[in-house]
Amino acid sequence: MRAGARWIRADLRARRGQAVLTVATIAAIVAALITAATLLEDSTNPWRGLFSQTNGAHLWVHTKDRPQVVALREIDGVTQAAGPYRTAPVTLLEEGRKAPAALRAMPVTPPEVARPVVAEGGWLTSSQPDGAVVERSFARALGLGVGSPVNVTALSGARHVLYVRGIADSADQGFYPEWTPGLIWVLPEKLDRIEPELGRSEWVTGLRLADPESTQFVSQRVVVMLDEEVQRVYTWREVRDAMELDNRLLGTLLALFGIVGLVAAALALANAAGGRVLSQLRDLATLKSMGFTRGQVAGLLLVEHGALGLLGIALGVLPGWLVTWLVLDRTAVALVPLVAITAGTALVVLVAVGLPAWRGSRTPPIPAAPSAPPRGHLSRLAKLALLVRLPPALVLGARDAFSRRVPAFLTTFGLAVPMMMITIGLGVWATLDNFLAHPEQVGQHAQLLVRPVKLTPEEAKRAAQLDPGVREVYPGADVDALVPGVARSIRVRAIGGSGAPYPFPVAEGRMYADRGEAVAGQGLLDLLKVKIGDRVWLSVGGTPLIVRIVGRTVEPDLDGQVLSLGVDSLAAKDVVPPEFWGLALKKGADPADVRDRLLTASGEGLEIQRVVNPAERLSIIRAVIVALIVVLALIGLANLLTASALGLRDHALDLAVLKAMGLTPRQVMATLVTGTGVLVVLGVVLGTAAGSFVVTSLIDLQGHTSGVGAGIGRPPSALTLTVAVTVAVGAALAVALLPARRAARAQLGTYGFSANQ
Repeated sequence: MRAGARWIRADLRARRGQAVLTVATIAAIVAALITAATLLEDSTNPWRGLFSQTNGAHLWVHTKDRPQVVALREIDGVTQAAGPYRTAPVTLLEEGRKAPAALRAMPVTPPEVARPVVAEGGWLTSSQPDGAVVERSFARALGLGVGSPVNVTALSGARHVLYVRGIADSADQGFYPEWTPGLIWVLPEKLDRIEPELGRSEWVTGLRLADPESTQFVSQRVVVMLDEEVQRVYTWREVRDAMELDNRLLGTLLALFGIVGLVAAALALANAAGGRVLSQLRDLATLKSMGFTRGQVAGLLLVEHGALGLLGIALGVLPGWLVTWLVLDRTAVALVPLVAITAGTALVVLVAVGLPAWRGSRTPPIPAAPSAPPRGHLSRLAKLALLVRLPPALVLGARDAFSRRVPAFLTTFGLAVPMMMITIGLGVWATLDNFLAHPEQVGQHAQLLVRPVKLTPEEAKRAAQLDPGVREVYPGADVDALVPGVARSIRVRAIGGSGAPYPFPVAEGRMYADRGEAVAGQGLLDLLKVKIGDRVWLSVGGTPLIVRIVGRTVEPDLDGQVLSLGVDSLAAKDVVPPEFWGLALKKGADPADVRDRLLTASGEGLEIQRVVNPAERLSIIRAVIVALIVVLALIGLANLLTASALGLRDHALDLAVLKAMGLTPRQVMATLVTGTGVLVVLGVVLGTAAGSFVVTSLIDLQGHTSGVGAGIGRPPSALTLTVAVTVAVGAALAVALLPARRAARAQLGTYGFSANQ
């Protein structure tokens, strides 16, 4: 065993670069898989921890008047209730920015159910009647801290100053700004002073259930019991989904890259192990002649090559765990997924190196074991090279490319798989770029939303129309509608008119053209279990609304659970006057400049909000794509080094013959590079073609499952693919050129000796 250990150490020292590359590649893949598993777990979602800490409610009901809580508690399945709490809308002004907020009256003693957890400062006290506690994501977005003054404006126009006494976490609603309005807790008497009119407020009641899966049943009972009093209903599932913050998309991308990368790494390991076995035939024969059994030889090879993979796994577990712990707010992957990833990767590594180890153990105990490559007829590629009268160096290189079929296949496939994933990554990048360049394709034809504050709606409209950067002005309103069959609220976006509709991006069907017609996101179609052409019965503020869905839109907001229609399809009380005006800008107009001009022209009488492009929220994916491309390139490099080493080994004794045939060192070098280059070109082209074929389908599948909808995928441009293929092939040939150049200029005896070590 000591002799075997010394032999393993000597061999690893002779190929330190390749060994380090293998370990780093496996470690990166394991770290990516662990991060993906953590992101795809429900435990990653901060909702779970917040819901447990706050003893949260499973169902929230917004009503016009104060409901009878005793009757709600008597509903089967309801165990506890929170509230009812009076809440009133206000506008918060902070450093020139205006943000919608909801003031919620809360007692000095936090309730047992849905109690906010104070993260900074303290809770409300009677000694500080002007104190307020702000939800943490809302405070972070506005830069508020403990002691900060908060200027709020009620619907009456009266202004009041609150002072931040504390900052708290809550599972009552999603994070701001994805979930609006922002949440602020105040004392009941303070809310009565800010908004004395009960008609301008509503009541919020939370219900905690014995079985979270019975939410729909309970919500239906609540809607039937309260009838027209219900303004809005949402459940814990909506809050949980809102708090995901695109974790599942990032997790899916990492998982896809990790799994495919693991396959590519297994091919690289198998190729590397097979190549080393071929180069060690004399050593293995010597070991067999010294008395080593087949099992001992196989064990030595398995330990040598498998140890690199297992070391990479060990080194990848810690970084993966640290990334999830530090970046994902101290959330680590669960034990079961961690063990599954570690064991699965170890099994793949051992299987990948096991077959070459078994083949190496069958080496006969003859010290002069043949080391030349197998001989046979010319390959089709070599025959083609002869027919077109290519130079002799290229013909010989084309012949040698497939002299060993299994290594050639592993090299080609091992390069094609990483190149396929690189192409898919470039397609994701192109899709994000398309979102930024064409926001109208994701429903953002209007880049600014204008709400009147000091001006009347008509004055706000005229001010917007007079701006030289504004092309079109659309009246709009966002309302919540109850779906009787689902017993929960959905978002209804009314903007434009049926005669002059807002140009939503319709992926299927058509745009609405008459009153009572609407388009919906994929998430809403899945939620309601309806299809294009079906009618949907809704209730908006107690008013029935029946619409026919005529098209499916690409809808990035609220997981696609949005119904869009013209303002004339709603009752006048819901859209007159318009809640906001959507501004479509002229080509080349800067939204920031238009906003500044409108604020100046209106005397700060408008609240202007810039529409956030979904691609901006997903900017981290670009960094992930770059990192994963680097890892995939390392896998390809490992395969390339193996192919080059095997080719040089096969020709170590042929160099003198090639020179005797009249080939110059440059032609010899061209022969060696061509043998590797043919495999490189074949693998890169096949991988690029496969990636280009599946990339849009994969992106559209992810869009469909996330609720955004299919039709968003974009393949990389022809220029991008050309550059990618050129860089990949050029870099690969450059890597293969260095050892080929040394071999072509080396003396036969020197190089032949080193090649057989």
